Amino acid sequence: MHGEASDGEGGGDTEVMQQETVPVPVPSEETKQPKECFLIQPKERKENTTKTRKRRKKKITDVLAKSEPKPGLPEDLQKLMKDYYSSRRSVIELEELNLPDSCFLKANDLTHSLSSYLKEICPKWVKLRKNHSEKKSVLMLIICSSAIRALELIRSMTAFRGDSKVIKLFAKHIKVQEQVKLLEKRVVHLGVGTPGRIKELVKQGGFNLNPLKCLVFDWNWRDQKLRRMMDIPEIRKEVFELLEMGVLSLCKSESLKLGLF
Repeated sequence: MHGEASDGEGGGDTEVMQQETVPVPVPSEETKQPKECFLIQPKERKENTTKTRKRRKKKITDVLAKSEPKPGLPEDLQKLMKDYYSSRRSVIELEELNLPDSCFLKANDLTHSLSSYLKEICPKWVKLRKNHSEKKSVLMLIICSSAIRALELIRSMTAFRGDSKVIKLFAKHIKVQEQVKLLEKRVVHLGVGTPGRIKELVKQGGFNLNPLKCLVFDWNWRDQKLRRMMDIPEIRKEVFELLEMGVLSLCKSESLKLGLF
């Protein structure tokens, strides 16, 4: 009996030992779980950073690139003028700056080349050109954002200009005094340039705006950064300063018309 009891107790001990050793692999699985959580977290962070980067790119380039181009209208110029002058003028002075619709020529609907647009807005160009004899002035002035763009415009208006004399009115590689001398020497019909240089020539008395019949803004063209000329703060400021140097008064007297190409 004692032998059987001792065997039973011994068997009991072995059963207890087996029960204690069975759950040994379980904690090893539990210890792996936090490692898996730790590996997942940085992946989520990477996804978040890529998402924010994509959103930033859309704000800078994608929105402008995907947006359909809209032709400039006289109301666009009027609005920009109001925004620019509002902090510098009284309410009464702002009303005086408003230009009537009769000041504006037909705007480019984005289907025209420069030559075809100029032919449409100035069908009597040949007659005007023949009657023009005043030096230090032009009949038609095209304002753009840069010297490179001015050269492109001069090349693209060959069909319109014919035998007309054209002068480059920008600062790159050309001194102000050289342009003053050219304007004094001969009769010029067309001027293409930047507002800053044109403004300087007017200030120095080398360029007379009074004989001007058409002032055309290179309104719809965009540079590599997708900016139009009036989107560039420096150009916009110079344009409005030039308008105050006699352009607005000429428009109101209806001797000068404005066009948006």
